[in-house]
Amino acid sequence: MALSKASEIEIELFLEKHTKWSIKKDKLSREFEFNDFVQAFGFMAQAAIIAESLDHHPDWSNSYNKVKVELATHDAGGITSLDFNLASKMDSIAKG
Repeated sequence: MALSKASEIEIELFLEKHTKWSIKKDKLSREFEFNDFVQAFGFMAQAAIIAESLDHHPDWSNSYNKVKVELATHDAGGITSLDFNLASKMDSIAKG
């Protein structure tokens, strides 16, 4: 079953609950900051396992203690519930 793009209202509701995320270039975007490189890399390793289990892979980059993440569902041409799900899981990992 193909995923459909989220509506503007669905995106706004997500952003209200997940205030550290924003929309940049039609993607969910967030920069995570950790104490050091090891924590940042550990976050990426945990997120990678979840992303693989969802068969949904983020566009991301790492520079020392920062991880920049952009999420969109390429097959749907925009943000979907899959992106909301992965973003929420990343938030949970970062809090841990």
